[in-house]
Amino acid sequence: MLPRHENELLTRVGADTPMGRTLRLYWIPACLAHEIAEPDCPPVRVRLLGEDLVAFRDSDGRVGLLEEFCPHRRVSLFFGRNEECGLRCVYHGWKYNVDGNCVDQLNEPPEHQFKQHIHITHYPTVELGGVVWAYMGPPDRIPAPPKFAWTQAAETHRHVTKVIQECNWLQALEGGLDTSHAPIMHRLLKDNAKRGGVKPSNPYVRAGAPSLVVDLTDYGYHYAGIRRLGDDEMHVRTYHFIMPFHQIRYSTSERGLPTDAGHIWVPIDDQNCMVYNWCYSKSDALDAVDRLEKGLGNGPIHVDQTNFRSKARLDNNYLIDRAVQKSESYTGIDGVNVQDRAIQESMGRIVDRLGEHLGPADKAIVHMRRLLRQAVKTVEEGGVPPGVAPSYYTLTTGLDVLPRNADWRAIIAPDITDERILQTV
Repeated sequence: MLPRHENELLTRVGADTPMGRTLRLYWIPACLAHEIAEPDCPPVRVRLLGEDLVAFRDSDGRVGLLEEFCPHRRVSLFFGRNEECGLRCVYHGWKYNVDGNCVDQLNEPPEHQFKQHIHITHYPTVELGGVVWAYMGPPDRIPAPPKFAWTQAAETHRHVTKVIQECNWLQALEGGLDTSHAPIMHRLLKDNAKRGGVKPSNPYVRAGAPSLVVDLTDYGYHYAGIRRLGDDEMHVRTYHFIMPFHQIRYSTSERGLPTDAGHIWVPIDDQNCMVYNWCYSKSDALDAVDRLEKGLGNGPIHVDQTNFRSKARLDNNYLIDRAVQKSESYTGIDGVNVQDRAIQESMGRIVDRLGEHLGPADKAIVHMRRLLRQAVKTVEEGGVPPGVAPSYYTLTTGLDVLPRNADWRAIIAPDITDERILQTV
């Protein structure tokens, strides 16, 4: 249960809210780099933390992220001309560079121009891992660049997509951190099913409900779902939560390549979020089949690539097939992450957590909420929240079936040393 005032604290992300001020101290994914692939290409709309923005790449290849509306007559710069190192409003010809400076005013004669006094809100950006990241906080508190291990992988070995989720960011994040639902909701009913999901022969299903171990760290926490397999073995899968909205988990590609994968749940506003989905292979390159994400439901088969809306949505009941639900999959909905979106959106735009009843299986969610509350308090007191320092750069995850008495940390989580763990809960 979460009291309503705390629910409001954690879910509202506007610039004048405590959580909004906290999130603005981190690097935030703004768009995929290929959306503005070429110099002087058309700008794209971006909405982050309730702010309407436009992103563009100038003639020199630099990325600009500006307030969407021209300071002259408040016209949308989405319709602007991207030319000669600036974005020009087509209404009266005022032009802005990537630093938000007005550099020309076509509707004023040279002697009457006052461009040097006109500035538009702009945010610093960096490009890493095929993503344009923005920093929206105070200039003197800009953190180290978000060099996650997956952003450093070769382009041939990584893959990133995004999709709009029509609910608040927090309930989407909670769904991602929840380890106990995966072999239930994503379960297939037979091994020869041709859909994405967990086959009934998989030890993940056979092992039953997990026990959770959460290691609090300076970046958030490392956690493991440990499932008993008979009297002698255990199934262990590890994850990381990096503040404020990142998850890393062990996974496999569409072809079965072992990968690290994860999501970033980026608040668009209070009632919508953009989910960035990434994976990278440490061995073979990812091929066209892997990049389709057919089984996960994030690629072009499932998501409109012009607006990044899922084709399976609430207004069509996520294309649920009740016959498939009877015979092939637990939900009857195609795509593992489509299933996630369906269930999380079914709670409403902002779920009322006053009516929930959490149990031991929800340990990761409970501690995530505590970390977010503490981060807000730290920022309000002028401090630095966790996850800003670059201690997450080399994190990786693991999965294995091990003897019951094995030291699973030493075997599949060697980067989680005693020095990294602040507290195990």
